[in-house]
Amino acid sequence: MTKTVTSRYDVAEHLRTPEEMAAYLEACLEEADGDAAFIAKALGDLARAKGMTQVARDAGLSRESLYKALSGERTPGFDTVLKVVGALGLKLRAETSRG
Repeated sequence: MTKTVTSRYDVAEHLRTPEEMAAYLEACLEEADGDAAFIAKALGDLARAKGMTQVARDAGLSRESLYKALSGERTPGFDTVLKVVGALGLKLRAETSRG
């Protein structure tokens, strides 16, 4: 019997365009169910896809603090979230909830 070789899936390797990044963030926002750490981790995936150093620079944060904020182990402040979203070239928008 032949062994199957697998490798760890990294979503950041598959997020290449701004449209793909926006779709990924939108899907994560829908699935988060109020879990802010989940959204932080999703932003971390996007930052890794774009380049953590560049995102940190554009957001005005240190790379180390950006890694910590977006690890999914803590909830970053909303100001950090807004800075990162802007550095990613994305916008947050609101719409009515569908009930």
